[in-house]
Amino acid sequence: MVLERMMVIDCQTAGVSGDMVLGALIDLGVDAFKFKEAMSMAGDCLKGVKSLDIEIKDVKRRGFRAKRVEVRAHEDFERREGVEMKEAIKRCLDNLGLRANARTFSLSAMDTLLDAEARVHGESINEVHLHELGSVDTLVDIVGTAFCLENLGLFKNTRIYSTPVAIGGGSFRTLEGILSSPSPAVVEIFRSKMFAMMGGPIDAELCTPTGASILVSMAEPIVHYPLFRPSVTGYGAGSRDFDEFPNLLRLTLGDAMQEFLFDEVSVIETNLDDVSGEVIGYAMDRLMKEGARSVSVIPIYTKRNRPGQMVQIIADHDQVEQLSRVLMEETGTLGVRVTPCKRRILVREFFDVKIELNGIERSIRIKAARDGKGNIIRMKPEYEDARKIAEELGLPLRVILSLAEEKARSTLLKGTKG
Repeated sequence: MVLERMMVIDCQTAGVSGDMVLGALIDLGVDAFKFKEAMSMAGDCLKGVKSLDIEIKDVKRRGFRAKRVEVRAHEDFERREGVEMKEAIKRCLDNLGLRANARTFSLSAMDTLLDAEARVHGESINEVHLHELGSVDTLVDIVGTAFCLENLGLFKNTRIYSTPVAIGGGSFRTLEGILSSPSPAVVEIFRSKMFAMMGGPIDAELCTPTGASILVSMAEPIVHYPLFRPSVTGYGAGSRDFDEFPNLLRLTLGDAMQEFLFDEVSVIETNLDDVSGEVIGYAMDRLMKEGARSVSVIPIYTKRNRPGQMVQIIADHDQVEQLSRVLMEETGTLGVRVTPCKRRILVREFFDVKIELNGIERSIRIKAARDGKGNIIRMKPEYEDARKIAEELGLPLRVILSLAEEKARSTLLKGTKG
């Protein structure tokens, strides 16, 4: 059986907020003192913050124990620009020395939040002004989550999933007036990332925009728990203690137990019967550059037996809108079909091998796939690495590929990589 680390975020009862995520991650094993020490400098990264205090404590919600993170700050501001918040996040990341994955996550979460606010207000990201979301709380929630994920090693070899999100109902008051729950920003975030949400179980705001942006930036959506063996669970408490249910976010970390890895993608398709090969070829190149996982062109017969092509794209859920737009722009098609798709994939790993040519060692990256028992099913050199060496030395590509494959096999037999 394949053993891969997996974490499930359970939001289907109490929703999600930034402070609940932080509490649950700390409950998983992050050192509370180190977290407070790291986040205490967040106020220095944002103008107008007079004081910042972070309290972490054990609380109970309907009898269940959980970690509660409270951020108390005195700030002198009415609203902040989105650009100002992004720059503050960058300063925090630099000061903490967090790695590239933490940086990518943090900026993605902030961009998701700003993009949602921009869309609902009909502005560009550079024009967005944040009121409640412009507080230092948002900074602590996003960068603090990145700190915890890195501290727990969850950026590496861990697949993170989220259940559908409870969003509550009714209405709540903001500086912009009374809004219904979920807020427009929350709806936009889940729409853009193809996340499922559901009303209830009570009339209250259960999902905040910051919590939603953090969630979609670190997790993939699922409906049911996958097959895995839980090893540790963390609970984060919300600010209110409801009578109807425990106001808790649960994170469960464990090992996947399945022959294949679980993956979810979107398949984008359209049929063409009046587009030249040159235009389709250019569209394929652009789609790959824009982030498609793969692009295929399949010969078909359309209505009236006209020969045509079906363009099929495999993409991450959050790339669907962008890739659909590119496909329609480049081909002139009037519409596309989008289908969420589950995949079963082999465990993949990458390693470098060195081959000697003309007395000089060259490095080529190898991709290998293993079955559930750990046996190598397939391996192949990365094309771009081999192509560059072939062009540089004036040798046939097949010679480079053959040498790399031979070295990769001998490397694996010896039980070493390099």
